[in-house]
Amino acid sequence: MTTALLTDHYELTMLQAALEHGTAERRAVFELFPRSLPGGRRYGVVAGVGRALDAIEEFRFDDESLAVLRDGHVVDEQTLAWLADYRFEGDMWGYAEGEVYFPYSPIMVVESTFAGAVVLETLLLSILNHDSAIASAASRMVVAAAGRPCIEMGSRRTHEMAAVAAARAAYVAGFASTSNLAARHRYGIPSVGTSAHSFTLLHDTERDAFTAQVDALGAGTTLLVDTYDVREAVQTAIEVAGTGLGAVRLDSGDLGVLAHEVRAQLNGLGAEDTKIIVTSDLDEYAIAGLSSAPVDGYGVGTSLVTGSGHPTCGFVYKLVAREGADGAMVDVAKKSKDKISVGGRKYALRRRTTRGVAEAEVVGIGTPPVDDGDDRSLLVPLVRDGAVVGRESLEQARERHHAALAELPLPARQLSRGEPVIPTTHVGDLTG
Repeated sequence: MTTALLTDHYELTMLQAALEHGTAERRAVFELFPRSLPGGRRYGVVAGVGRALDAIEEFRFDDESLAVLRDGHVVDEQTLAWLADYRFEGDMWGYAEGEVYFPYSPIMVVESTFAGAVVLETLLLSILNHDSAIASAASRMVVAAAGRPCIEMGSRRTHEMAAVAAARAAYVAGFASTSNLAARHRYGIPSVGTSAHSFTLLHDTERDAFTAQVDALGAGTTLLVDTYDVREAVQTAIEVAGTGLGAVRLDSGDLGVLAHEVRAQLNGLGAEDTKIIVTSDLDEYAIAGLSSAPVDGYGVGTSLVTGSGHPTCGFVYKLVAREGADGAMVDVAKKSKDKISVGGRKYALRRRTTRGVAEAEVVGIGTPPVDDGDDRSLLVPLVRDGAVVGRESLEQARERHHAALAELPLPARQLSRGEPVIPTTHVGDLTG
């Protein structure tokens, strides 16, 4: 399925004007970056890179797409002819999936003709803004969970396609599983799920419901115990499933108090290995508040798929260099008040101490400084001459995120509002 119409109208009107005036084929460098981190957060997480690479490969103006543009008088016939033959043939570098980012990190650098790169703006921003927002929230939740597994359960709280992307982004950031079967099918993410309150209400008694579920799914299943009275439900659950019951789930009430009471009851019934899973509008703060409770896992929905209050990262896509009349590249930059960009093609390094702790995000123009052994280069090749070269597995992205988070200073794990945990240091002539 083509992704060509997942774009804004003005990308194509700019293309038409550039074609008419002979500037469309000028060499150009675009940069996708954030001016700040959202909401006083200490770091952000890059996600969606793999989805973006897939979308670029599918960015083709087929007959149906061209008919939409022609019938709507969006662009002229010259532009339609150009679009019919469009294939991205340039180069891309970027932060690899799972990497952490900071203000002005050059998360993606696109080098092509102006025409070849500008038409990808909306698509790249759409994917990376959404997925990175989800991953950034998910990472904070995983940190707050302190080793206890988090389950993505947000499918019913967002657009059906966004739900699949959110499950993927959350998995990159360390979530253990998802409830979404499309995410399981498309990306191989482990899926979990047992029953809702409706299943209990279907039956004449809670015991009947538990019996039906255990008979069908085995004693290792998770029984939902807060439809009526929690204490009675836990007693019934163990009577039905035995002390080998996999888990009980709490979805309402004071989860911290209930978890302590249920743990004591389970232990008293000989079900010391039965786990306690909690759900119910959790976010990173609620998860942190349950850190002292005997909880074994967290199911997170609404807060996760909405970026925990920040559903976008504020990434922008700006022209930072273009070919001049003499054929040489010229650095360019936007100078609008409050929306300044920095001209020039960038490099990016993570400067670390001799102990391997990150201390600065180094962004510069020109030749990178000589590596003293502690700097880590951040830009990796993603596309070369139009061919994707940076595709990798989700497991690699998960491992990268774990390593990138581990090298940040300890304040990165604080949930309170604050400045970025490391500063962005500009090197060289960044005046634009």
